[in-house]
Amino acid sequence: MELRLIDRAELAALYESDLARDFPPEELKPLSAMETLLARGRYDPLVMEDGGKRLGYAMVWTHREKGKALLDYLGVSPAARNGGVGAEILTQLARRYPHLCGEAEAPGGASPAEEELRRRRIGFYRRNGFRLLNYECALFGVHFNCLYRGAEEDDGAVCAWHRQIYADYFTPAGMEAFIQLPLGEGEAVRPVMEWIREEDHEYISL
Repeated sequence: MELRLIDRAELAALYESDLARDFPPEELKPLSAMETLLARGRYDPLVMEDGGKRLGYAMVWTHREKGKALLDYLGVSPAARNGGVGAEILTQLARRYPHLCGEAEAPGGASPAEEELRRRRIGFYRRNGFRLLNYECALFGVHFNCLYRGAEEDDGAVCAWHRQIYADYFTPAGMEAFIQLPLGEGEAVRPVMEWIREEDHEYISL
C-alpha cells in the first residue's frame, strides 16, 4: 500500500465520490477552497492505493514550515474498512509530516449512536500515536477535540502553528467570525455556518 499525491482533476472526482459520501455537509469545506489551497501549494490530497486500487485517502493542509500539517480529512473505502488501512495511512503520513495535527468532533449533545462514533474516532487516533491536546476548537460552529502526533511536548507551541494554518488562509475578519482556536474555557460555540466562498474577499486572504 502506498500514498500517492493526486492532481486537481483527481481531487475533484474524489471529492464528489468519496468525501461527499463520508462527511456531513457542515464538516466538508467546498471543493473550491481545497483547490485554492492546492494552487497555493498548501494542500496535499493523497490517496492510498494497492495495485492501482484505491483503498482510502487523506487530505492534508500544510503549514508554511515544512513538516507541520493538519490532517483535514481521512477516509477509507467501504470495501477496505476494518482491515488496517486507516492505521497504515496514518503511519505513512507520519513519515511525510513529523508534526501532524488532527481535529475530531467532540463528544456531547449528539444521539447515542453519534456519540459512540465520535468516541471511537478519537480512540482510533489515540491508538495510532496521537494524543489529545489541552485545547479544543470550534470551526464554523462545529466543536472539535484537537489531537497531535509528533515530538513536540508543548501544547501551546502546537496551538500556535495549528492556528497559523487557518490564519494564512482567512483574513483577521474571517478568523474572528468563524475560527475559535483555541476555544476558551466556558466559551460558547458559535452557530453552525457554511464555509465562506472564495469570492468573499472580506474573509479570505488573496
